[in-house]
Amino acid sequence: MYPRHQLQLIKGLFNEHTQIKILGALRQEIPWKQESIKMFGKTHPTPRLTSWHGNEGCKYTYSGLICNPEPWSPTLLSIKQRIVEAMENANFNSVLLNLYRNGQDKMGWHSDDEKELGPNPIIASVSFGATRRFDFKHKTIPEHKFSIDLPSGSLLIMQGDLQDHWLHQLPAQKRIIEPRINLTFRNIISP
Repeated sequence: MYPRHQLQLIKGLFNEHTQIKILGALRQEIPWKQESIKMFGKTHPTPRLTSWHGNEGCKYTYSGLICNPEPWSPTLLSIKQRIVEAMENANFNSVLLNLYRNGQDKMGWHSDDEKELGPNPIIASVSFGATRRFDFKHKTIPEHKFSIDLPSGSLLIMQGDLQDHWLHQLPAQKRIIEPRINLTFRNIISP
């Protein structure tokens, strides 16, 4: 059970030269933070660095964190423009950036189903740097699972009711020593 109509992977959206340039620019110009989240009554640092950017007023809440947007940088706007050109009917007013410093950094099982995203959100996820494995498992039929490799310069589009029925994660891959930056473009719906 692979939700093909809800997932689209476009490899090579950005060429190798552009990938290297963008990766360097994002590492330098983004105000990266290591947030702390509370799980089971204990506070833990997130196993990655993050930054939230978007239009004014695009506040986003996940894992108990309230994120007020940093302004768009020229690099972020150019990436967003390239993604919008590759998609039909795309409209994004915000982006969550994750910097995975190496294969030890990760993201646990979750869905992008926060109320600010509305029903059936479109999430455009672009990756720069190390290729990482991205896992999916069905929420009610956990034996239905699959993985996708996300190479540098690729765009993964998640849409429809995917977030209602599937969880996803970026697991630790300890052999990977290179960094990866992932940007998930979203549309925040005003309250």
